[in-house]
Amino acid sequence: MAVKNRFAEWLPEITEWRRDIHANPELMFDTHRTAALVADKLRTFGCDEVHECIGRTGVVGVIRGRSDGGGRVIGLRADMDALPIEEATGLDHASTVPGAMHACGHDGHTAMLLGAARYLAETRSFDGTVVVLFQPAEEGGGGAKVMVDEGVLDRFGVQEVYGMHNWPGHPVGSFAIRPGPFFASTDQFYVTVEGRGGHAAKPQDTVDSALVAAQIVVALQSVVARNADPVDQLVVSVTGIRTETDTHNVIPQRTFLQGTVRSLRAEVRDLAEARLGAVMRGVAEAFGATVTLDYERGYPVMVNHERETEYAAAVARAVAGGCAEAPLVLGGEDFAYMLEARPGAYILVGNGESAMVHHPEYDFNDEAIPAGCSWLVGMAEERLATS
Repeated sequence: MAVKNRFAEWLPEITEWRRDIHANPELMFDTHRTAALVADKLRTFGCDEVHECIGRTGVVGVIRGRSDGGGRVIGLRADMDALPIEEATGLDHASTVPGAMHACGHDGHTAMLLGAARYLAETRSFDGTVVVLFQPAEEGGGGAKVMVDEGVLDRFGVQEVYGMHNWPGHPVGSFAIRPGPFFASTDQFYVTVEGRGGHAAKPQDTVDSALVAAQIVVALQSVVARNADPVDQLVVSVTGIRTETDTHNVIPQRTFLQGTVRSLRAEVRDLAEARLGAVMRGVAEAFGATVTLDYERGYPVMVNHERETEYAAAVARAVAGGCAEAPLVLGGEDFAYMLEARPGAYILVGNGESAMVHHPEYDFNDEAIPAGCSWLVGMAEERLATS
């Protein structure tokens, strides 16, 4: 299979699409310009159906093969949204929107799926139907869940679904994947420690909420070190601490904590949530304070299906000559919701030696486009092979 020559020929044009999207980033569900661009191109390519406003601002294209292939349908998904980060690349195609940039490469994902859709609509070298899913709000909005909850997979008869993410530090155009748990669940917690405020010179008359909060921060690490099995992956990070006053001579009545919990197994996730509450309450009680915990579950663990992972790896080997075992990732990915609803797999494509994703100096490497497009097309052609 190898990289398809057509994508080398189309690289300047697909790069232009990608850089246009990069220069005009949109956040969460407000991907109106990007969605309009995607829908217009899908119609220009000759897709059989183009549907807008799916999952609020998502776009779905339907491409039918030479026959219905016995009703076989696969989905290919790309995310479209950017991040609330001020870009620091200094590139000619840098963000023109203050406080927003494509710091995770979703501009590249969208451009690669557009390139694949163009090729599939032109060649139709498959039996069955390909559904291309352009999703908003991966970065914290759970756009995949919104699309699934709206019934997008049922509506278009999707039987298997595949996705891709670029990955800095891996050779450009190389691939890596793993079966089973891959990306972590992403939970958040918000804590209010209630003490008894007072004058900083008379601590004996107070219950120092800042002191209690500091003890909680330290004690929470026992959840990882002494409650979870050491072979399991679990991260508990306190990422913010503040008091209700910044006055130097006042012991605060309330101190606030926030943080995140990452895990790769549902049982570990449950354990962490339970133990966080118990540890916080125990520490607070020991100091005469009280604590209120708001624990919010975010994206679930993203789990690649074993058989579909091998399909994805086989196509990657055909395109790139190999496919490495991917590392476990403690970041989150809302493609997890689609993989809960349908069998499928998620693969990494190398972005070269760039800044890491979510960094203000990151940029998607356009040289990865031919490999990414070829893998997407290869998944469609292999899973819907002509008889």
